Amino acid sequence: MQTLLKISNPAEIETECLAVIALDNGEKDKNSARVATEEKAVADAVADLISSGEVTGKTLETVLLHAPRGLKAKRLLIIGGGKAKNFSAYELRKAAGTAVRFLKPRGLRKLAFLAPSGFDGANNAVRAIVEGALVGDFDPDTYKSDRKDQSVHEFTVVAPANGNQQELDRALQEARVVGESQNFTRELVNEPSNRMTPTILATRARQMCEEIKSPHLKCEILDGDAIRQLKMGAFWSVAQGSDEPPALIVMRYSPPGAPEKPVLGLVGKGVTFDTGGISIKPADGMEKMKYDMAGGAAMIGAMRAIALLQPKIKVIGIVCATENMPSGKAQKPGDVQIAMSGKSIEIINTDAEGRLVLADGLYYARQLGCTHLIDAATLTGACVVALGMVNAGVFANNDDIYERFSKALQRSGEKMWRLPLDGEYQELIRSGIADIVNSGGRWGGAVTAAMFLKEFVDETPWIHLDIAGVAWMEENKSWIAKGPSGVPVRSLVEFVRSFENKN
Repeated sequence: MQTLLKISNPAEIETECLAVIALDNGEKDKNSARVATEEKAVADAVADLISSGEVTGKTLETVLLHAPRGLKAKRLLIIGGGKAKNFSAYELRKAAGTAVRFLKPRGLRKLAFLAPSGFDGANNAVRAIVEGALVGDFDPDTYKSDRKDQSVHEFTVVAPANGNQQELDRALQEARVVGESQNFTRELVNEPSNRMTPTILATRARQMCEEIKSPHLKCEILDGDAIRQLKMGAFWSVAQGSDEPPALIVMRYSPPGAPEKPVLGLVGKGVTFDTGGISIKPADGMEKMKYDMAGGAAMIGAMRAIALLQPKIKVIGIVCATENMPSGKAQKPGDVQIAMSGKSIEIINTDAEGRLVLADGLYYARQLGCTHLIDAATLTGACVVALGMVNAGVFANNDDIYERFSKALQRSGEKMWRLPLDGEYQELIRSGIADIVNSGGRWGGAVTAAMFLKEFVDETPWIHLDIAGVAWMEENKSWIAKGPSGVPVRSLVEFVRSFENKN
């Protein structure tokens, strides 16, 4: 998708379709919808639809008007933004995605989107619109033999005339980098496990680092022998059951002028297929377990965006890639494994494997000099039970780092909710034969998984993201296709950039 910016009178825009936001002012006893623009010609074109009640401003409603009077656009698409008092970048992203997905099956390949007036910063509006449009343009039908190109080829943001051209251009370019990196992550997650083995994931990470042509981003791939030599017993215990070799992906971003500290560590779970191992999962729905590398894919996508945006902060991305398979070589419940840190782990459930690979990944990040850590993983079904498929779970061992991440969430628009790490949960992961067990049982499962990971970060400021409920969309939405979501790429990027901005 080509993304463009125009600062001009929207009535003069010649396009196949112009999209505009309609908001509900919340007045009782009458239709209080209004279009979010000060351009009189646009408001006049929609006036009859508002007075008839066909346009109400209800969240993500869509009404298409052909040959709108007073406009040069061939069509006018009105998208509901919901209550005016609640309208934010979160709703604007969804509206832009909705506009793109509304037009795709109709064969329209050019779209102009009118940035709403009165929004909190024209730059923020442009970012949200471009990010939402790029997310909306992605479809997962990669291997359909009759696949048709329905993508929007040209997407133009029509910005307010009082905007600063240079700042708006920069906002658009940055949003395009982030949106394309989110879609790159989605492409990786969407691949079936026979076409996304640990080796292939490592190859894609290396290719990404080479293709963006940044001299400051380097990629190193460590094989099974290196993993064993590093004494990553927790990681290797998961990998040993598969015929596919594991890969430890290490991406280093070191821009000139960056301070020696902090060094941010981004660690992702890269289980390219999870059968559960000897503690095998039920067959129903197991095909979805190709998405168990979504946390690792998010780190690769985030590193892509970081290298292109060029913040002056050192970042190391680590992805522990493996399959979790049952075989004669696979670990068994009751086994004891020794992690890279030296901690002993009693294996209670081989399906609690993500925390094992992350344990060594987090500890290794510390060995490489990372001063702050953030990990992401499709880790527990318990987090889905707690938060559904709306919020990711956030855990933090440090209030200051959580506050920083919380501000990043406000900018990214991704929904997450903090869960506790109270010391009482520690008792649930104690082992009689080893230091800790890898599963604390049914109750508080998302918390005990986070408590397990906490054992390997020591006092290093650390954020853990359990994205099991949000990394995959279970059904088509008006703004995003069913399939991989690309969460939490935007939040990771904003979190990293916050260290450069010192806020």
